[in-house]
Amino acid sequence: MRTKIVAGNWKMNQDLEGTRSLLRDLVANLPRTSVSVMVAPPFVNLPEAVALLQGVSVEVAAQNMHFADSGAYTGEISAEMLLSVGVKTVILGHSERRAYFREDDELLSKKVGKAVEKGMNVIFCFGEELADRYDGKHFEVVERQLKNALFDLPETAWKQIILAYEPVWAIGTGETASPEQAQEMHAFIRKQVAGACSESVAEGISILYGGSVKPGNAAEIFSKPDVDGGLIGGASLVADDFIAIIKAFG
Repeated sequence: MRTKIVAGNWKMNQDLEGTRSLLRDLVANLPRTSVSVMVAPPFVNLPEAVALLQGVSVEVAAQNMHFADSGAYTGEISAEMLLSVGVKTVILGHSERRAYFREDDELLSKKVGKAVEKGMNVIFCFGEELADRYDGKHFEVVERQLKNALFDLPETAWKQIILAYEPVWAIGTGETASPEQAQEMHAFIRKQVAGACSESVAEGISILYGGSVKPGNAAEIFSKPDVDGGLIGGASLVADDFIAIIKAFG
């Protein structure tokens, strides 16, 4: 059975005290659940988050990392640095990294490869922009992003991969792909993985939906057979909303 996951991407939000407050609220109200829960605070607050969540069933993830082990990369963070503070999962390929920092498939392939090499787990993000969907190219775009960044990985590496489909037009806009649109794309993604790797890999991999998931729509989206959870943005910054999304799995 595939792992159900709710991961909160805090983006560039919450200072140290805000991180402490939000995590305390989350821990105090966290329900008993079989869902795997993750939070991704900013880099500077990762050690504090790891410390606060010791003994709690919430994993701390990073929002990004560099492909090099070390060197003259001012401002960057390596896999070893993340591991040294207790972080074993990293989000790569988020649409904002692609759009604002010009991260392309070649660069992301290097990052994924390094994370896998270091034994880290990867939440790999991908998805089409609004123009792609209007032009009927959304399947083509998603297939290309998966192929270029992931399909050279050995089958054993897929145990370290979580996929996160992000329709870019539904991130931070209040727009959301319908549950039917999400299911259609998630089924397509699973089919691509099956073709590139194997049916067993495709059936075992968790595919998250990331696009304005809120307490009001989470249950319907998560009810679809190929949707295994969500990569949550704004709603993860409000403990009650994030908990309500976790509870949406029932």
